[in-house]
This record gives sequence, C-alpha cells and structure tokens, in this order.
Amino acid sequence: MRIGLITSAPDHPVLAATAALLTARGHHVEALDPTAGPAGADDSDGPHGHAGPFDPPADVYLLKAHTPAALALARRLEERGAAVVNPVAATELCQDRLAMAELARRAGLPFAPTRAAADPAELLRAVEAGELLLPIVVKSRHSRRHDLVARVDDPARLRALAEEWPDEPVVAQPYLPSTGWDQKLWVVAGQLFCARRRSELAGPEHAELPDGDGGFGPAELSAERAAVALRAGEVFGLDVYGVDLLDGPGEPVVVDVNAFPGIRGQAGAPEALAALALRVGGAASGVPRPRADGTGTGAATPASADAGPGTAAG
Repeated sequence: MRIGLITSAPDHPVLAATAALLTARGHHVEALDPTAGPAGADDSDGPHGHAGPFDPPADVYLLKAHTPAALALARRLEERGAAVVNPVAATELCQDRLAMAELARRAGLPFAPTRAAADPAELLRAVEAGELLLPIVVKSRHSRRHDLVARVDDPARLRALAEEWPDEPVVAQPYLPSTGWDQKLWVVAGQLFCARRRSELAGPEHAELPDGDGGFGPAELSAERAAVALRAGEVFGLDVYGVDLLDGPGEPVVVDVNAFPGIRGQAGAPEALAALALRVGGAASGVPRPRADGTGTGAATPASADAGPGTAAG
C-alpha cells in the first residue's frame, strides 16, 4: 500500500515511528512537503503541477500540517479522489476557534463559553462598558503556530494586547480556576491516550507545581471525561485529534479541539496510527483491510476519514 505524509517535518516522532512500522510491513511511505511548491499550482499531472511519486494519488494521506499550503494541497488530493486523514473540512473547522466552539456547544459538548471580537481593542471596550467580566483567556480566533493565547486579569493587560496585536481577530473565554495543568486527551481511531501538561496560562499561584505529567494516564481518566473526548471525534468528523480539558475534579470543560496533534511520548500511538492508515487506505482502494489483531484480513469497509464535520467518524 502507498501512504503519503503531508508534512514539512517527517521526522516528527509519531510520524517517524509510524512510517517505520509501515515500511517494516512492506508498505511504501513518502512525505509530501506542502512547502515544496506553490499552493495554487495546477494539479493535472501531480500534486505540484508535475509528475511525481504520488501520481496517481496514494491510497491514503495523513494530514499532519495545518498551514494554508498544506490544506490547499490536501484539498486538491481529495478532489482527485484520495483519502485524507483527517479530512480537510474537519481540519479547517478546528482552525476557527469560534466555529469550533459553536459546533461543540450545539452538539452538547461541555465547551467553554466563547465570544468573538474583531481585535483585542474590541474586548477592551466591552470590559470598560461592563459587558465582559475579567478574568478571561484571549486567543487568536484562527489557530496556528505562535498564535495569541493569554490570560487577562485586568484592563492594563488587555490594553497591552491591543497594542501588540492590533489587527488580530480574537476569541475570549472566561478564565476558570484550575490546578495550573491541562488534561491532554488524544484519540486515534477511537483509541484513547492522555497525559497532564503544565498549562501555558499557569500563574504565580502555580509556581510550585512539579515538572512532568503529574502521574496522569488512562487509568486515572474518568469515564465521563473519556466519553467527552470520544464524542468530540463524532461531532467534528475526526479520526486523529486532541481534546484539551481543564484539570481538576469538577465537571469536564473543553477548551480546545486539535486536528492531528503531536501525541508525543504515548506508547501505542504509532501502532494505532499505522493501523488506521492501513484501514482507511484499504477501504478507499477496495483492498481487504488488516484485522484489528493483525492475524489476517477482513472485508474492506468505508473509510471513516470520509466523514465530514458533524458526522460520526467510526
């Protein structure tokens, strides 16, 4: 089987380990760098307008990049009939934090209340008018590397953000007291992984927190929180994704959903991702797919990666 990796970093730990597993089983894996050619190139002969190793398209592509060039490339491949994990529409939805929040709340997920603004200055005016209460968390509306994520406790901080990010569309969420940690839940085709990570919003009151993941694993994850994470995949049409929950013993609160996150240091994640690639690729090409236990083959089934946002992903 031919598996494509849409990424400019094929040496990423989870991708490299997944590729090694697939190659060891006799499959062909090759990275397709979205920065190698113009995002708008004609794809009549190949992904960048010329013949290449993915002409015709591979059986399945793993979309481990969220840049405009990567999404444009993946969309062209989908238009040519290629299976992409995760689908472009679902990936794009998770880049818009307002659209993400609105869909999550309509679907009954316990997502943090989210308010959009044209820029931080608009939020400042709302605070000064008494329409928005502090403290809040301010984030770039459009998720990307090195975007804005900041805790705001007073108008002075919001004023500084307005000067530093004058034209940045943003969202605001209420800052909820927490332990200073986030619960990072990752799902690969229904298989759950998790860890506890120090929050980038942790304040001075959390200065004494120990390093590491806080001893948090699947055994410590409540059934309710696990159910929220799995439900998010159904709502957003994702097979590989992350869900960020506030840490603590209370009701789960979702603060973010990420398409195809890093899933670093999670034993079993590369194996789960390799199995997903073979299952989706086999279904898309009509090739009998491997059984879950690896002992043989079963009948090909429709690829869950074809599910769009708001539909169930198997």
